[in-house]
Amino acid sequence: MSYFRSDLKNKGTVTINVPFRKRMMSLNESTLNPFRHLKKEFIEDLQNVPLNRYFNNVTDKLRTSLSQYTGVPENCLIFGNGADEMLYYLFNAVRENNNSYAVSLSPSYFDYKSYSSAVGLGIKFLNLNSDYDFDLDNYLMLTNSADCVLSILCNPNNPTGNLLDADKILKIIEESNVLILIDETYFEFSGVTYKDLISDHNNLIIIRSFSKAFSAAGLRFGYLISNPENIREIKQVMTIFNLNLMTQAFVATMLANKSIFLDHNRKVLKYRDYLFNEMKKIPPLTVKNTATNFLLFTAGEFTEQLFIYLTDHDISLRPLGAHPLLKDYLRVTVSSVEDNDYFLSKLRNFFQQ
Repeated sequence: MSYFRSDLKNKGTVTINVPFRKRMMSLNESTLNPFRHLKKEFIEDLQNVPLNRYFNNVTDKLRTSLSQYTGVPENCLIFGNGADEMLYYLFNAVRENNNSYAVSLSPSYFDYKSYSSAVGLGIKFLNLNSDYDFDLDNYLMLTNSADCVLSILCNPNNPTGNLLDADKILKIIEESNVLILIDETYFEFSGVTYKDLISDHNNLIIIRSFSKAFSAAGLRFGYLISNPENIREIKQVMTIFNLNLMTQAFVATMLANKSIFLDHNRKVLKYRDYLFNEMKKIPPLTVKNTATNFLLFTAGEFTEQLFIYLTDHDISLRPLGAHPLLKDYLRVTVSSVEDNDYFLSKLRNFFQQ
């Protein structure tokens, strides 16, 4: 006898299958430690946060700061414990019945499926082609079917790293009968956003994270941008005190000192270009262009051996071969100068053996 939903039996728990090594270049994290740079400011701000209370004016401060950073009104924002939690809330809010489903591209962010199935929302995928592009008509056919309640577009796409065709995104927004979620987790690296369309398209929602460009993967902070009516609807499924005051205070401090992170991101883009150009010089590597802080690459028939070799030399990468389109592909996070150079040296050593 089970006391839980029958569809959870075969779901499995969410896990991350990467090796833990000294040089973690597998999870698209930042090498910048916010606490190291803002220790004094964090401590001062936290002293003014009464942790014995459920709420405090730090929430208003954070909402105002986030509004100024994003350039959207405060009532168009909602935030929580990472973008993943916001996905969970959104999926829960749009699910109408057991036939409801979302549509996404494949391969894309792996946990769309995990979180949708957790709330009983189905999900259908349209495969990308070898150029990481997709057929617009087939996608619209899926989104405009009777039981579809949500369309998910990851832009730039993770794990392929490319920006989706802008004209196709606009067509989907304009011609779909459902909510359109655009995942802009890597916005600060791509510079491409659709937030300015929110006021004219009531079916559009943007999701972003502080895990990448703001170096706060362990802090867990993400947010949604949409029109006030959509924000109110999503709040109906959220817990009342969903984000602790310490996280709110930390994020407000980070936004007050955002130049530190934006300057670091500019360095990441330079490191990315350097890494890309150097990797292209190493045969037989094939390296894909990217609009993110990671690179997708393959060594063909040598990929598995290369992965083992790099792991043995204390480098953690993300293997992506579970998807047929990414067979023999690995993903590497743009890291510090030291880690990037060490990674390149081991790549060269492997092929010179």
